[in-house]
Amino acid sequence: MERRGPSAYIAELLGTMILVFAIGMVLALNQATSKGLGYTDFAVIGLVHVFVLAMLIHTLGGTSGAHFNPAVTVVMAVLKKIRVAEAGVYVVLQCLGGVLGALLVKLLLDDEGDAVHYGSVGISQKFISGSASVAFAAELIGTFLLVWAIMGAAVNPRSNADWAPWMIGATLGMAVMIIGPLTGAGFNPARAFGPAVVGDSFGEAGKWILAYVVGPVVGALLAGIGYTQLVLRPRGEDPGERPVDKLDS
Repeated sequence: MERRGPSAYIAELLGTMILVFAIGMVLALNQATSKGLGYTDFAVIGLVHVFVLAMLIHTLGGTSGAHFNPAVTVVMAVLKKIRVAEAGVYVVLQCLGGVLGALLVKLLLDDEGDAVHYGSVGISQKFISGSASVAFAAELIGTFLLVWAIMGAAVNPRSNADWAPWMIGATLGMAVMIIGPLTGAGFNPARAFGPAVVGDSFGEAGKWILAYVVGPVVGALLAGIGYTQLVLRPRGEDPGERPVDKLDS
């Protein structure tokens, strides 16, 4: 494990801020242009996730590993790719970055942003009747897919790292398109936390924590540990042989 320094911490803060800002902006603008039509275009929203995450991984992956997500940081700590103390700093700065990203949305689009609580996630009444257990499962599945892509594209030493930004970004976009209508597609406690703070939209705390913290963390652990046991260990390839932050940037 390489030690992370101030540049890595700043990268995690900045990257999470940009990620949350981009998501919040497209949600606010989508709400403004589809007002009264009764739908949200998750294809457009999913594509924005693809582009912003690919850009962030390509530009900041070599500095911090491009986690931008406490669930990703937790699984990387479990796999011994980042020290626990440094992982703790990452998580704090990711959550702060999420708040700053939502504040930027509020600065630019106060009224339109308020309509979507500056990018907040939420459990759908229409599709899953507000069920926290179903939301937990949906967030778990979406985060599992994201971290599975991270393991395959960025951690697996046999993969082509040049493709990692697009493979990971595309997986996130796909997950947003299929899970977004159910939960808002958090898959990231910091992405959920920032807008919830700024938009005062936590709702029932227990449901929120189960769906948007426990779900993503469990999904990330299942993917990280599962990929290691199924793909890496049988070939004698420890996940620590190629740190994510060896990606070019």
